[in-house]
Amino acid sequence: MKGKVYFIGAGPGDKELITLKGLNIIKKADIIIYAGSLVNKEILDYSVNPKVCIYNSATMNLDETHEIIFKGSQAGKLIARVHTGDPSIYGAIFEQIVLLERDNIDYEIIPGVSSAFAAAATIKQEYTLPEISQTVIFTRMEGKTPVPEREKLSNISKIGATLILFLSIGLVDKVKEELISGAYTSDTPVVIVKRASWPDEEVFHTNISNMDTVVKEAGIKKTALMLIGEVFNKKNRDYKSLVKSKLYDKNFATEFRNAGNN
Repeated sequence: MKGKVYFIGAGPGDKELITLKGLNIIKKADIIIYAGSLVNKEILDYSVNPKVCIYNSATMNLDETHEIIFKGSQAGKLIARVHTGDPSIYGAIFEQIVLLERDNIDYEIIPGVSSAFAAAATIKQEYTLPEISQTVIFTRMEGKTPVPEREKLSNISKIGATLILFLSIGLVDKVKEELISGAYTSDTPVVIVKRASWPDEEVFHTNISNMDTVVKEAGIKKTALMLIGEVFNKKNRDYKSLVKSKLYDKNFATEFRNAGNN
């Protein structure tokens, strides 16, 4: 009988931010291949299989990881392919999936908690606020990995929505330049979250004008998100002036509540 591969989103860092489903697979997996440069190694402590084989994919290429998966599958092994955050965002899983489908290897994807959502929890923030932003964009600055022309940051910035920038902290000077060329201003709030949910997590509140200075003075070079938009403006925390949602408005009727129902 052939084995099965499970792509598991291990969460952003905190070892408890993994789904029960992902945890249960890791516990009994025969083979664990994990992204060692990003995944919290304490995740591996959940394994209770005394014969488990563990591989760090940070030191391997695609052909090497697939060879392990292929041989394990042929031997009927349960394989946990563990990625950081949620594997659907910059997880490099699709190229692996194509190989699995080519070789008729059974697989399943178990979602995880993205660092974007861990960052929101850390700063106690909602990314969508009525009349401020109802759109959230996950993107990255063009670097070694190119982006389509229509998705260049200077074009995306024209929307003015809540912007979550992955994998771009090392290009903060260029990020700043392209943000201001769009709908944002030099005063638009920016929150930088380094190593979201890890014990050494750091948070920096600034604006577009000063974001490059903050990043350089803090010595941040990787594993940090840049959160940009008016939803992060501190004035939104004034309850009296805040535009509230209709969800809990006593004057707004819903399927479950009549207007004016106290």
